[in-house]
Amino acid sequence: MVETNELIFEVSQQGRVGYSLPESDVGKVDVNDKFPKHLIRDTAAELPEVSELQLVRHYTALSNKNHGIDNGFYPLGSCTMKYNPKINEDVARFEGFSRIHPYQPGETVQGALQLLYELQEELAEITGMDAVTLQPSAGAQGEWTGLMMVRAYHEQKGETRTKVLVPDSSHGTNPATASVAGYKAVTIPSNKDGLVDLEELKKHVDSDTAALMLTNPNTLGLFETEIKEIARVVHEAGGLLYYDGANANAILGKTTPGKMGFDIVHLNLHKTFTTPHGGGGPGAGPVGVKEKLIPYLPIPRIEKDNGQYVLNSNYPLSIGRVKGYYGNFGILVRAYTYIRTMGPDGLRQVSESAVLHANYLRKKLEPYFEAPYSQVCKHEFVLSGSRQKKLGVRTLDMAKRLLDFGYHPPTIYFPLNVEECMMIEPTETESKETMDAFADVMAQIAKEVEENPSVVLEAPHTTVIGRLDEVQAARQPILRYKKEEKIDEKLADKELVKS
Repeated sequence: MVETNELIFEVSQQGRVGYSLPESDVGKVDVNDKFPKHLIRDTAAELPEVSELQLVRHYTALSNKNHGIDNGFYPLGSCTMKYNPKINEDVARFEGFSRIHPYQPGETVQGALQLLYELQEELAEITGMDAVTLQPSAGAQGEWTGLMMVRAYHEQKGETRTKVLVPDSSHGTNPATASVAGYKAVTIPSNKDGLVDLEELKKHVDSDTAALMLTNPNTLGLFETEIKEIARVVHEAGGLLYYDGANANAILGKTTPGKMGFDIVHLNLHKTFTTPHGGGGPGAGPVGVKEKLIPYLPIPRIEKDNGQYVLNSNYPLSIGRVKGYYGNFGILVRAYTYIRTMGPDGLRQVSESAVLHANYLRKKLEPYFEAPYSQVCKHEFVLSGSRQKKLGVRTLDMAKRLLDFGYHPPTIYFPLNVEECMMIEPTETESKETMDAFADVMAQIAKEVEENPSVVLEAPHTTVIGRLDEVQAARQPILRYKKEEKIDEKLADKELVKS
């Protein structure tokens, strides 16, 4: 029987073929005429040779080892890992959407352009912005796009500002994006309530401040109650306010970044708007802006002109194109489908349920873990494993123990300003029964830490791969398959049996 843990190289047998193609009607090409000699192999690549059935079983076995929202609870704080409705997938596969090409003449793809135009308008309304670009292919690229517009805005005014303010509870991409955009990231500490320390903010805001990057609710799951004053302080210094939309799942239909005073916002469609999340993409991170920043939006822009939808690049102050074509179209179709399916009342219910679920689960878990903040949370909350750390068990150990129960662990050790942090987001799509079962397992693990810590320290016990030597994995990673080593190991095993 084939072991599901075998590498495809180990299953390989010379001469087996996993595909069937018709005979090519294109003449053969001599690669020596097309490529320099140093790029041409002397011998064929050692690729695995398997049958089609073996190939299907191999990838099916791999996929079954992955954890996804379709097969288990995924309480990954900050990432909003919620269910992707299958109607989104159906609509994205309509021939009129899936079988078109971005270089087709605009008059032949009016339906696609109409969808993009309407999605822009809907996202502008949802965020309280005046215009939206759909080009960025991820939230991080949306951040960078936003800061490029910040730079263009200040330069057009004849100003050269060098710093971007970032709270210590921000997403890790915020200071990274500021640096990539050419700014110095300046950290603003939180106060005892987990919110932006307004007095510290005032100390750092000056004529050199290009922008403040902020999400509300913040990464601790807490609403910045002084957001209007924060906006006033930044704007009076001539800076701009940037909204990281990673936590927008908490405010749909309740408020908007525009009402809070933000000038720019990016949205993670894979978080709030149920498009696929993870696996390296594809993604989408639309960016919305207030009127004063519209001239700097990426081009081409999708517009409506005399009843026709067109792509307009005639914007001389634009920062230019930030993504090939016009964004990840299939992902945008999925988000459009979700918004249309839910409607205004449905989107509002999303946030109400997400906040209710987070507070319900928070109260269920607080007896077993330290709760650094006592106020009502929004869509997510943080706990601390400091109580368990005193008994010799870290948050990392408890996260690995969760794997034995079939749960993906929550985000751990982030934000950095909470010791032994666990950031948990149940989302609106989970049932009460799922949250109760998860809470029971967390309570059991907390009890194990007190009564039988070794079972937690040695976890996971039921996964394909057990506890790794993380130091060795980091310093001496095995990055490729070596046939000789595998053969030597098998020979060594046989010799051991003989002896």
